Amino acid sequence: MNQQLAQVDKQIMVVPKTKLAQTCIQLARQKYLFLLLLPGLIYFIVFKYIPMYGVVLAFKEFNPMDGILGSPWAGMKYFNRIFQSDAVMHILFNTLRISMLNLLFAFPAPIVFALLLNEVTRKKAKRIFQTISYLPHFLSWVVISGLIFQLLSPSYGLYGLISKLFDWETKVLLTQPGSFLAIVVTSNIWKEFGYGSVIYLAAIAGISGELYEAAKMDGAGRFKQMLHITLPSLLPVISILFILQLGNVLDAGFDQILNLYNPVVYGVADIIDTYVYRIGLADFQYSFGTAVGLCKGVVAMILVVSSNWLVRKFTDHSIW
Repeated sequence: MNQQLAQVDKQIMVVPKTKLAQTCIQLARQKYLFLLLLPGLIYFIVFKYIPMYGVVLAFKEFNPMDGILGSPWAGMKYFNRIFQSDAVMHILFNTLRISMLNLLFAFPAPIVFALLLNEVTRKKAKRIFQTISYLPHFLSWVVISGLIFQLLSPSYGLYGLISKLFDWETKVLLTQPGSFLAIVVTSNIWKEFGYGSVIYLAAIAGISGELYEAAKMDGAGRFKQMLHITLPSLLPVISILFILQLGNVLDAGFDQILNLYNPVVYGVADIIDTYVYRIGLADFQYSFGTAVGLCKGVVAMILVVSSNWLVRKFTDHSIW
C-alpha cells in the first residue's frame, strides 16, 4: 500500500503545474513535425521577412557609399513623384489590363479542364491527359519564350510556314500590341492550366459518391451532375483561389513579360515589376524603385482584405 502511494506521489510531481510547462511538453512531443516545418520557416524568414529591411530605401536618398542607414532621409519625396508621374499611372494601367485578362481567361481554364477531365472514365487516358497538361508548369519562362520565338518566327517558324502556305501577310507578332497581349494570355493559360487543375481535381475526389448516386436515381445525367453537384462543391476552393488571385492582381508575370517584351511594345507590355527592374536596377534609382514596389505591396494587401470581405459576404466562404 505504501509503495502504491509513493508511486502516485511521484506521478503527481511529474505532472506540470503551469500551462506553460504543459505547452512545452506538447511541443516537445511534436518536435519532429516542427522539424519538417523548419525549412519552410527558414525560407520565408530569409527571403521574405529579412528583405523588408530594405523598404527604408523608399524614404531615403540612397547612396551606395553611405549605405542604407547612412543615407540621408528624403521623406515622402518619391511617393509624391509616383502620384505625379504619368509613366507610373500608365504602367499601372498596363498591369491591371494584363492581370484582368488573365483573371478573365486564365482563372476559369483549370476549373473547366478539371470538370472535363473528371468526366473521363478511362483511368489510363485520364492520367495521360493530366500528365501532359501539367508538364509545361515545370518549364521556365526562358525555355517557353524560346519556343514562342521559334513558333512565331515569320521566316522559319510554324507561323511563317502557315502564312506562306496560304499566302498571308506575315508580321512579327511580338511587336504588335494587340497580338502581344493575346500571346501573353494564351501562353500563360497553356503553361499553368494543367497544374492549376490539380487542386480542383483533389477537391472533386473528396465529394461524396452518395450525392452522385442520388442524382442518378433522380434521373440526372452527367452534365446535370457536374452542374448541380460538382461545381457547387468546388465553390469554397474557387472562392479562396479567387481571393488569392485578386491579391496578386498587380503581379502580371514578371518572368513572362521580361522574356517576351521588347521596346516596341513597351506601351502595352511594361508592367510595374519590369518598370521597377529597369528604373531601380538598370538606371540605379534604388529609392524610387523601392517606393513603387512598396506602393504595390500596400495596394495588394488592400485588395486581399477587400476581396476576402466581398467573397465572404456573397458566398459565405473566405480565407479568414
